[in-house]
Amino acid sequence: MTKIRTEHEGGAVTWAPSAELLERIRRQRRHTLELLTVSAVALVPWTVLLWFTLPSGYTVRQWRTAWVGFDVLLVLALATTSLLGWLGHRSVVLAASATATLLLCDAWFDVSLALGTPDVWLSALLAVAVELPLAIFLIRKILGMLSLAQWPPRTPLADGDENAVQGRPGASRGV
Repeated sequence: MTKIRTEHEGGAVTWAPSAELLERIRRQRRHTLELLTVSAVALVPWTVLLWFTLPSGYTVRQWRTAWVGFDVLLVLALATTSLLGWLGHRSVVLAASATATLLLCDAWFDVSLALGTPDVWLSALLAVAVELPLAIFLIRKILGMLSLAQWPPRTPLADGDENAVQGRPGASRGV
């Protein structure tokens, strides 16, 4: 069973996740956090290795394809975020996160790849006036939407904590 039904005085009925479901969610969260931690730690020596081994200059083939492809991806992300926002769909948070990330990447690569060329000024202007402000705006909106979301209790449920399992008001705060 994934939910437990609780009847309250006055006939109100609430549904809460079962203890098994909460345990499965905790286990998946722990595994995800372990994977992300190992990935972050492993990326450090890889980044140091790249710093010392990559050439400072490189002749690129398909430069136009790479940049046009990236901009098409950015257009799709912006359009998806816009459409989901207009529809009032909650997955707009995911699309906005991807869009903000792409905007930050676009600003970084535009400026860093233009360093040492006359194009750096236009790249920096676009980054400062368009890409970074839009990314920051989206991140602030995402954080605002996430603050409205309902999350499981921050403290782990103790054995025999029936109030928290059944979703009774105040149970997660120890009331």
